[in-house]
Amino acid sequence: MTTTWAVITGAGRGIGAVLARHAAKEGYRVAAWDLDGEAVRAVADDIGEACVPMAVDVTDESSVRSAVAELPAAPSLVVNNAGIVRFGPLLELAAADWRAALDVNLTGTFLVARVAAERMIAESTGGAIVNIASINGLAAAPGAGAYTASKAGVVMLTEHMALEWGAHGIRVNAVAPGLIDAGMSDAIYADPEVRRLRSGRVPLGRLGTAQDVAETVLFLGSEKAAYVTGQTLAVDGGITRGALNAMPRARSDASAD
Repeated sequence: MTTTWAVITGAGRGIGAVLARHAAKEGYRVAAWDLDGEAVRAVADDIGEACVPMAVDVTDESSVRSAVAELPAAPSLVVNNAGIVRFGPLLELAAADWRAALDVNLTGTFLVARVAAERMIAESTGGAIVNIASINGLAAAPGAGAYTASKAGVVMLTEHMALEWGAHGIRVNAVAPGLIDAGMSDAIYADPEVRRLRSGRVPLGRLGTAQDVAETVLFLGSEKAAYVTGQTLAVDGGITRGALNAMPRARSDASAD
């Protein structure tokens, strides 16, 4: 039986670790990448022999090329999950923080996807790439610093890749998580009042989970989504479409004749 490989970046913790576990359960052999080699080895130890940990810097093309070359076959699924936040008002944002967010979130996504796509094309395998964007890439939010611009770039890059690589049998989609109680948001939701207020703004009435994100990613990577490409799917409980939900509307008893 041919081994089907999935590459998951940022797999050392949070949503990335959950993605790696879900991919292994779905039958993939998982190449779990993270800059923190110790963290990703711990995740791999927990998953078992289906997971191979690799210390990879997604911003370094030579590191990415070496890691892809180590795989015994082209990956069938690539999930660009590695990301960082540099929140804060734009007037106070250091140029170094701006560059760091763009380098990891956008350039890292580009490098990993391109190198993986090159191998998929060389081996005529096709495959699926799922880029992790954010609802901050769909709608601006104050104080999000460089994160909004970097994730908006991921959304457009996803469309660009899908157009250029579709003829090679490569599907490229993005998932835009909303208010997710996992990963980089752990510190935010440690405050019970913040949890209550944010949950109340979501039309489905709850925060999202890493599992919610992982299930969507694995769907987009599967044959069930074989005719889906170039799309960004918000996994957000409806919040990006719920702005009017929080606005009162005066009752009207008027009726048309």
